[in-house]
Amino acid sequence: MKFTELGLSDNLLKAIKRSGFEEATPIQAETIPLVLEGDDVIGQAQTGTGKTAAFGLPLLNHIDVKKNEIQAVVISPTRELAIQTQEELFRLGRDEHAKVQAVYGGADIRRQINMLKRAPQIIVGTPGRLLDHIRRRTVDLSKVKTLVLDEADEMLDMGFVDDIESIIAKIPTERQTLLFSATMPAAILKIGEKFMTKPKIVKIKAKELTTDLVDQFYVRARDFEKFDTMTRILDVQAPELTILFGRTKRRVDELSKGLEARGYNAKGIHGDLSQQRRMSILKQFKAGKLDILVATDVAARGLDISGVTHVYNYDIPQDPESYVHRIGRTGRAGHHGVSVTFVTPNEMDYLRVIERLTKKRMTPLKPPTEEEAFIGQISSAVEGIDDLVKKTNTAKFEKQVTQLLEKYDATDLIAALINEMAKDNASEVPVKITPERPLPNRRKKSGHYGHNNKRRSWHDRDNGKNSKGYKPRKDQNREKYSRDHKKKRKFTIRVKKD
Repeated sequence: MKFTELGLSDNLLKAIKRSGFEEATPIQAETIPLVLEGDDVIGQAQTGTGKTAAFGLPLLNHIDVKKNEIQAVVISPTRELAIQTQEELFRLGRDEHAKVQAVYGGADIRRQINMLKRAPQIIVGTPGRLLDHIRRRTVDLSKVKTLVLDEADEMLDMGFVDDIESIIAKIPTERQTLLFSATMPAAILKIGEKFMTKPKIVKIKAKELTTDLVDQFYVRARDFEKFDTMTRILDVQAPELTILFGRTKRRVDELSKGLEARGYNAKGIHGDLSQQRRMSILKQFKAGKLDILVATDVAARGLDISGVTHVYNYDIPQDPESYVHRIGRTGRAGHHGVSVTFVTPNEMDYLRVIERLTKKRMTPLKPPTEEEAFIGQISSAVEGIDDLVKKTNTAKFEKQVTQLLEKYDATDLIAALINEMAKDNASEVPVKITPERPLPNRRKKSGHYGHNNKRRSWHDRDNGKNSKGYKPRKDQNREKYSRDHKKKRKFTIRVKKD
C-alpha cells in the first residue's frame, strides 16, 4: 500500500517522499488507518519493521502545532531508542513544524529542562527520567491526547512497570493509547486491558529470510582488526555495488573517510547529514557513480536500490531483524548476492541467534592474506585499464605515445599505469577506527535477544528509582552517586589514619 492511500496530510507525504519511502510496511499499512480513526492499538512487530513511522505519522497528523503544550508522549525503554525516535519524528514532522523533545537518563537534566521551556508538542522519554521531570514539574502531561508505549516487552523485562503506571496516572484518561511490542506475553495483554479502551490488535509475523540467493559469510575478528581485514576482502571479492553497515554515526564517518583514504569510491550517510546531502549521495549510488555506501540502519531504512551485489556488516546488528533487513538489500530480483558479517569473539551468541531466525548457517570466511589482497588489487586495476583502453581515442595521443616509448620501456610504462590504478596497500595507509563498546552479553529467549531480569546492560540502564538491584552509575544518577562516593572516600581516609 502506498502512503498516499493512508489519509495523511500533504506535509507528511512530502516528508515521506523526501526520505525516499514509497510503500508502507505491513505494520504501517495496518496501524496508521486505525490510529487516524482514533482507535487504541496493540501492535506486535519486530524492531526494524517501521513501527516508529507507524505510530509517528498519525501522531504528527493529529497534533496542533499552534498549541504550545505536550499533546503526545512516547515512552521508550532505552536512551538510544528515545534519541532515535526523536530524530525520526523530527525528520517526519519538519514540514509540520512539530517540536519534539527527548528526555533520558545519563544526560544533563538542566539542559533538558531548558529545552522543555520551548514547549514541545511531543515528548519522547525513558521511564525514569520522564518521571523525574514530572516530579520536578518541568513536564506537564495534563493535555496529552496520545500515549505510546514502545518496545513494551523490553520495558517489562527491565522492571519499568511501576514507573510506567506512575506516568500514566498523570495523563488524562480520555486519551488514545498505542502499545508496540516484539512479543505478546500475558503481561502485555494485561497492560492493554488495564490502560486501553477496546484496543485493536495488529500482528505482523516475524520476517524470515527465505531467499537462497544470498551467500552469507562471517569473519571472526577483534575490533581493531576489522578495517584491514575488510579492505583485503573488498580487494579479493571486488564487489560492484556495496552497502556497508556501521552501528553508529561516528562509525559511518570514520569508515567512509578511511575507505576514501585507501582509494575506494565510498561515501557515508546518517541522520546528522542534511537531507540534500543525503539524497545527493544516494543519487550517486543508485547511478553507479559510487561503489560503496556506508550507512547506519536508520539512514538506510526504506531504501530500495537495485543492483547491490554485496552487503558488509562491519558491526553485527544487536537485533536479528535488522540483519534480515540489511542483507535483504542484495539478492533481489533473481540476482545473486553476498553478505559478510564481522563478529568479535564475544558477539558469537548474537550470530547464533541470527542463524536461528534466518534458519541458515553462515559460512566462516578466512581473512585473505596481504598477498591475496594485492593480487585482487592488481586484478581490479587491470580491469580498469581494459575499460580505459576501450574508451580512449588512441590516435589522438599518437605523438605523445611515440615520445614516451622512445624515453621509457613499454613494460615500465604499463607497470606505472597499473601502480597508479591499483589501490594503496592496507598497511601503507594507516586508518584509525575508534573502538565501539561491544554488545552486552545477554541471555536469549523466544528467538530474539532477551534481557537478564536481574542485570541490565550498560546502555539499557535509566535514571529512576525502579532500578531494583542495580548500583546507579555516575552519569545516570549524579546526586546519589555523589553521596555514595563521598561516604566511601571518608571511610577510606579513616582507615588510612588508623
